[in-house]
Amino acid sequence: MLLLLPIILVAVAVRLTSKGPALYWSDRVGRNNAIFRMPKFRSMRVGTPAVATHLLADPNSHLTPIGSFLRKSSLDELPQLWSILVGQMSFVGPRPALFNQDDLIALRTQQGVHALVPGLTGWAQVNGRDELPIAEKVKLDVEYLRRRSLWFDLRVVLLTLAKVMRRDGVSH
Repeated sequence: MLLLLPIILVAVAVRLTSKGPALYWSDRVGRNNAIFRMPKFRSMRVGTPAVATHLLADPNSHLTPIGSFLRKSSLDELPQLWSILVGQMSFVGPRPALFNQDDLIALRTQQGVHALVPGLTGWAQVNGRDELPIAEKVKLDVEYLRRRSLWFDLRVVLLTLAKVMRRDGVSH
């Protein structure tokens, strides 16, 4: 309930600054490699290819007028609270891969990370976020798998808040 007002304000801002819906539903890989639809506030223009941002030739050309702000502030992630409520995600875990990130999915499966519920934030996010190569992300996901506990999750949440406040490691 506390986040209802910010969610409404961001949704209205997205609709007023670009054509298309406020939400973008992305096909993601969840626990045991099951595909689920994850909502995000739309930070890219309608028609942008469904690939990881770093694979776009010029990611900035696809951003909506407020897309960069949404990503840097992580406000685009707020709708994922729905995925947490319905049990498709948790607060902490490996970030859900895009359905077409075959290399990331294969490495996670090989290392047993696929058995975890994906998270809104994760150990890899607080240790490099979008800047990490896939092999390093999986290494950190495996470390999370080994170390996970309530206290470790709380540490990850606190580190995430600090990263978001500093706008650290966010791709445009």
